[in-house]
Amino acid sequence: MALRPVHVIVKALDAPAVGRFWAEALGWTAYSPGVATYVGPGGGLVWPHPDVLGVDVVPVPEPKSATKNRVHLDLATTSAAHQAELVDRVRSLGATPVDVGQGDVPWTVLADPEGNEFCVLEPREIYRDTGPIAAVVVDCADPRAMARFWGEATDWTLHEVADDHASFRSPAGVGPYLEFLRTPDAKTVPDRLHLDLLPRPGDDKEAEVARLRTLGATGLDVGQGDVPWTCLLDPEGHEFCVLAPH
Repeated sequence: MALRPVHVIVKALDAPAVGRFWAEALGWTAYSPGVATYVGPGGGLVWPHPDVLGVDVVPVPEPKSATKNRVHLDLATTSAAHQAELVDRVRSLGATPVDVGQGDVPWTVLADPEGNEFCVLEPREIYRDTGPIAAVVVDCADPRAMARFWGEATDWTLHEVADDHASFRSPAGVGPYLEFLRTPDAKTVPDRLHLDLLPRPGDDKEAEVARLRTLGATGLDVGQGDVPWTCLLDPEGHEFCVLAPH
């Protein structure tokens, strides 16, 4: 048994507006089938999508704190001209430059209209076929420990692990990477972004949740009440959810 990452949750005060921003930024389409706004490739709502991680923007009453998110998106580009064009385009949509101490780097750090940090990367061969999202990046204290947990928790393939980073990708070799980067700062506020994981057809969600607890996950009550998904924390306190089987 293992779980499949299916989308990235983004919390927002104005979910439709933030959803529209990400749809325009990624060249995708925003769908609002309920209270949340789902952002995915055009051509009709397909979920779970076989090739990408969608972005699901959910409304919350609290604004983002001033603390930097410990989960963010890296956006892929194919050339220097594409990088410059994408930076100009997202800024015209409401993105703003952010200084998170990155110094002189070839990528551009920005924030969406509600302050969620993201990076527009310079062209990199490893991300040439990921689609618009190159990676979901998670700050952590111990990438090796995160690799052990997430390698057991999901069905994604471990591509690289070292003291300062670890990376996974779908076993089909499609879509973005999931990356863990060693950072010195500790987690102090809830994540504004997190992953949702989905059991495979026929798998038992409660058995999966129990398995995750044996790996080091712990329960999380965010006031969700009686819902079909289960909220958990990984061993370093990053929130994630296990959805009911689709």
